[in-house]
Amino acid sequence: MPSMPRTPFGRRGGRRGLEAPRAPEREDPRVEIVEAPGLRWINIERPRPADRAWLEERFDFHPLDYEDVFSRNQRPKVDEYDDYLFIVLHFPRYDKTVARLNAAELDLFVGPDFLITLPNELLQPVEYLFERCRTNEELREQIFSKGPGYLLYKIVDDCVDASFPMLRKIGNKLERIEQDIFEGRSSEIVRDISNAKQEIINFRKVIRPQRAAFSDLERNKQRYIADDLDIYFDDIVDASERVWDMLENYKEVVEALESTNETAIAHRSTETVRILTAFSVIFLPLTLIASVWGMNVHVPGQGSTPAFFAVLAFMVVTLGGLLALFRRRGWL
Repeated sequence: MPSMPRTPFGRRGGRRGLEAPRAPEREDPRVEIVEAPGLRWINIERPRPADRAWLEERFDFHPLDYEDVFSRNQRPKVDEYDDYLFIVLHFPRYDKTVARLNAAELDLFVGPDFLITLPNELLQPVEYLFERCRTNEELREQIFSKGPGYLLYKIVDDCVDASFPMLRKIGNKLERIEQDIFEGRSSEIVRDISNAKQEIINFRKVIRPQRAAFSDLERNKQRYIADDLDIYFDDIVDASERVWDMLENYKEVVEALESTNETAIAHRSTETVRILTAFSVIFLPLTLIASVWGMNVHVPGQGSTPAFFAVLAFMVVTLGGLLALFRRRGWL
């Protein structure tokens, strides 16, 4: 690992009495550090050019790794070098501004005595663990004393575990949609199903490529973690597989709900058409009778009051007979 000199930032000045053009102010790096004997954790959230310059002054990482840190289109991967590991991981993060799940990227540099985390978005598990290590000396010594590999495990494990509350929310949403379908009380079921389906698709996009990265991480961990801690990285792989299995299950559930909702809509439409057709058939004979005795030609009983009531009685009897017939057949 390269040395880490502490070089102060240079000063800017000008000749007295002359107004030199003012140079743009230099951004200060936003670097947070927690350290214990033998290990240093450096956290840089949403890294900027000033943060890259700070890292380049202190670490001799490959230029392509720096490019990957500032790129927005990196796939999860694990790159192994002689002095360090460079890891790119993605974790689901709910963006309230657009009300959808997006991928938050976490870049990590792991060396024999340092670990650097560079999340491109706020990741609560990383922030929470960092603050606990900063404020809790006992916890810091407990984690840091086991080396960078164990600290890497804690960070990744907390980020993976953060997926389960999101999955439970999706599961609860699917249960509500199912209840609304069978009770027929929601007029926005189609939109709810579409939103749930989109969340599952976005979640799967994040998790699918990460499974291969976790497998690579499990294979390359030997240089930075003791042999008796191998089971911890196996636990990360198992948790990732559980997340994927839940997503596969939710995918099948939401597709089944979509099919069920379409069937329910078709059934309600068929029921409506059946009732309307039945009433049309029932009133067709009455319309025929009224049309015959309403013609502008001479008909039997024309001008006779008893004949008028006889026609009405015949129409009532016909209506009653048709209603009884349709009920018996189960058409009403």
